[in-house]
Amino acid sequence: MNDNAARPVKVDIWSDIACPWCFIGKRRFESALQDFDGEVEVEFHSFELAPDTPVDFEGSEVDFLAHHKGMDAGQVEQMLTQMTALAADEGLSYDFEALRHTKTLLAHQALHFAKEHGKQIELKERLLSAYFEQGRHVGRVDELVALGAEVGLDADALREALESGRHADDVEADIAQARAYGISGVPFFVFDGRLGVSGAQAPETFRQVLDRAVAEASA
Repeated sequence: MNDNAARPVKVDIWSDIACPWCFIGKRRFESALQDFDGEVEVEFHSFELAPDTPVDFEGSEVDFLAHHKGMDAGQVEQMLTQMTALAADEGLSYDFEALRHTKTLLAHQALHFAKEHGKQIELKERLLSAYFEQGRHVGRVDELVALGAEVGLDADALREALESGRHADDVEADIAQARAYGISGVPFFVFDGRLGVSGAQAPETFRQVLDRAVAEASA
């Protein structure tokens, strides 16, 4: 038996905090893991869907998407209603009326800081929930420090990292790697550096790829 059979499947996930499909995809991927016998090592990577977004966007999510996607407000409202229902199917309570649209660069830097301290998964979950369910402003240092402290990160150290921009290059490296892979949308899942899955697929799809990764590693 190949020694590789016992090692964890590495899953690299490119996503953005301001991506409703990313939270849904996270839940569906977690569902796939529930009855998976093997070990999985997950690492999140930065991706900015709308890097030109101002930190303090003045307007609603409908306003932002209507301008950004060139859709009329009625279409956007219908789309958000459908997205809210899809999220509810995964146990998520999206609140687009309360949502504070913002630039996510600092949030991605916070996630790199959290990765250094073994809390990336916890902070990713906290940020997504804060953004989509609680109307928190995840583009501001004070809010990010408070959310980081909630998952056990050192508040002063996180503030210093964000104010100094220490992890800006790490965010850029993630985005460059996404380009190298040809990733143009998120969520995007890469299993063991070679099997790619685009989008918030059904749990069964993720499970099939996990099983394939294990089979190929042990072949």
